[in-house]
Amino acid sequence: MGEIRNGNKVVVGRHRGLPFYTIGQRRGLGLYTSAPVYVINKNTADNSITIGTEEGLLSGTFSVRGVHWISGAAPSLPLRADVKIRYRHSGKEAEISKKDDRIIVKFDSPQKAITPGQAAVFYRDNEVLGGGWIWEVEEWI
Repeated sequence: MGEIRNGNKVVVGRHRGLPFYTIGQRRGLGLYTSAPVYVINKNTADNSITIGTEEGLLSGTFSVRGVHWISGAAPSLPLRADVKIRYRHSGKEAEISKKDDRIIVKFDSPQKAITPGQAAVFYRDNEVLGGGWIWEVEEWI
């Protein structure tokens, strides 16, 4: 059990455990609000969930860990590719670059519910270039 908070960090309810929720989830929150709300963040440090509007789900930049390049060697970065962030995502154009020891993906336009722990897969036309696990997501500004 933990707290459900709104964007102002006000407690608006309780949840039954972080594993039962996912970023972007709208139903099953046990909250009654005048407008639709979504899970926009899961904080494992304090076992809380933050809810917000659909706009709160938009982001465009994230880091990837555990990257595997199909060719075996990392291509010359930065590079442009289509990136899929979940199974049913259509893949959107992005720049893939390296910063320190991290791979950074920056979409050309904001995407909904980029979720840490999900796979990110890089494509050029119908060729899979590689992929890894979404690690940290930045807010769309």
